[in-house]
Amino acid sequence: MSKSRFAGFVRTAALIAGGAILAACGGGGGGGTAAPPSAVAPPSPTSPPTSSSPGASATWTQGVFDPSATYKSYCVSPRSGVDQRGQAFDDMQGVLADELFWLRSWSDETYLWNNEIVDRNPAGFSDRLSYFDVLRTNAVTASGAPRDKFHFTRATDEYLASRLSTPTAGYGFSLVAFSRSVPRDYRIRYTQANTPASEVVNGQVNFIRGTRILRVDGADLVNGGTQADVDTINAGLFPANAGESHTFVVQDPGSASTRTVTVTSADIVTEPVNRTRVLSTPTGDVGYILYNTFGTNSAEAAIANAITTLDNAGVTDLVLDLRYNGGGFLDIAAELGYMIAGPSRTSGRTFDELIINNNPRNPLIGQVGATPFHSVGQDFSLVAGTPLDDLNLGRVYILSTASTCSASEAVINGLRGVGVEVVLIGQRTCGKPYGFIATDNCGETYFTIQFGGINDVGFGEYSDGFLPLNANTNVGVKIPGCSVADDYNNELGDPNEALLAAALNHRANGTCPTPSISPKTETVAFKSGMSEVATTRQSEEDELILNGKLITIR
Repeated sequence: MSKSRFAGFVRTAALIAGGAILAACGGGGGGGTAAPPSAVAPPSPTSPPTSSSPGASATWTQGVFDPSATYKSYCVSPRSGVDQRGQAFDDMQGVLADELFWLRSWSDETYLWNNEIVDRNPAGFSDRLSYFDVLRTNAVTASGAPRDKFHFTRATDEYLASRLSTPTAGYGFSLVAFSRSVPRDYRIRYTQANTPASEVVNGQVNFIRGTRILRVDGADLVNGGTQADVDTINAGLFPANAGESHTFVVQDPGSASTRTVTVTSADIVTEPVNRTRVLSTPTGDVGYILYNTFGTNSAEAAIANAITTLDNAGVTDLVLDLRYNGGGFLDIAAELGYMIAGPSRTSGRTFDELIINNNPRNPLIGQVGATPFHSVGQDFSLVAGTPLDDLNLGRVYILSTASTCSASEAVINGLRGVGVEVVLIGQRTCGKPYGFIATDNCGETYFTIQFGGINDVGFGEYSDGFLPLNANTNVGVKIPGCSVADDYNNELGDPNEALLAAALNHRANGTCPTPSISPKTETVAFKSGMSEVATTRQSEEDELILNGKLITIR
């Protein structure tokens, strides 16, 4: 099975032969459909026809669908050569109608809620992305949120670069926006070790968690309103190449003064496991892992190595920090579930059983099914069959925010399904019990919800997220834990950081601090040097990339 699969509903237990390499995602429940299409067909697309292109003569009949393979790889702008993996492109010359009719049929075949898509004539659309955007349900969850808020695309070369951990020019930090409007407020969310961001200069780390950026190369980030300011800020925050030198005026958390940092960009490979700690407590050593994505091939070996480190240290408990982990490959999540719970709890049990639509032409039928708790590597970055170490824990503390999504939530649900106590510390998760298979056509990779998942006891409806038991809201699925606001005044992994401190306190005496409200933020979760912005609204693997730069005039 393709490792491009990210975790969508007909239950597949009787239909499938084995597990798939998938990743989990969110949405769920509720009704509502789009308005019916216009009875008058708009003009046809104007791409030049070719005699060999099936789209050149395709006609639309509402509710009648050709096999998607009819139009696959017929492209307005066909690629030549090979991709970053050395695989040859199979693109052929086509017209816009080929790409649109492929999207229409592929969505009907594979979209989880395909009977909720309004069948619109492709001739009414002038580009592929606007057509793809309407090929989804308009239903809502029990809370009134859109059921499918995870429908997005990425340029295929960008997607592959992310998945393959291709080095990207940057500094090694991630930002969060407390305000994207004047007065803007952008702060460091975390840094990566051994990068320019974490370098110590004259006894001072260049950037620390919570550092606010005030000026970039002389331009006022907080109040700058000219296009020249914006251009300067973007060029500094998102260097195009390694070796660029840029100067920042910053203010550290708790400080009334500012300081100036000059830093040179480098080619950064983002590490899925940002840090691993062994924390000594009076009742035994506690492991801590900051794990930021399941969505790269390297994420498999990274989390396996972290668990081995903690196993060798003999930790008696684990705090798994998934607060910024937007998900990724479901099989890696199933490995992590095994590594936490151990063989006695997981042997013969289901981590996540997939549910798909019942279109008889759905290519997933017979190919995907119940994902077990994997006790061996699945050939992402570990050799297939490599035995995995385990901590054999009956309880795990998981740190969460609204950015905790997809495969991260599958870990929570999968562990709960086999009786592991999951104690959630932080905020409500994003709510994504759904997933998809990343599918490339003509240079665009499409992510559309294609399956949902349930755990070993048949539970999978958490489309409004998981949240701690004492949270001041009933939206979502409440589980044991403590509601705690994200803390930007202490480094991640520091026992004084609010979420980690609450987990350690709960472990010691079973109590929670008074619930707190997180500051309103607009999450800007781009990778170390990625010159584009991510948003949790669309996140599948903590990177959901949008076109355009971070700073705009508004």
